Amino acid sequence: MEWIELNSKEQFDNLFESQSVFAVFKHSTRCSVSSTAKNRIEKEWRHQFPAYYLDLLRHRDVSNYIAERTGIEHQSPQLIVVEDKKVIYDASHSFIFVNEIEPTSIP
Repeated sequence: MEWIELNSKEQFDNLFESQSVFAVFKHSTRCSVSSTAKNRIEKEWRHQFPAYYLDLLRHRDVSNYIAERTGIEHQSPQLIVVEDKKVIYDASHSFIFVNEIEPTSIP
């Protein structure tokens, strides 16, 4: 899997408005739980839609904006999947299970 760095509110707005399905992983680079979750996602990822990586230590403002825009409370680590401008998956910590993600528009 290849992460795409997410680093601005404008970038998130563009994704939200133009991308049919995408994932955002909120990651704290100083947290071992977050590192474990990231490693597990990377091993299990089989989806054909883009996955964005948000470094919370550098871009906490973007995380707060995502929470505001989606209505999903900030967590860390956290995986959010958006499809057609709606959150279809939201999980955090050890409750992130890639095999539970089922977008309808992409196999």
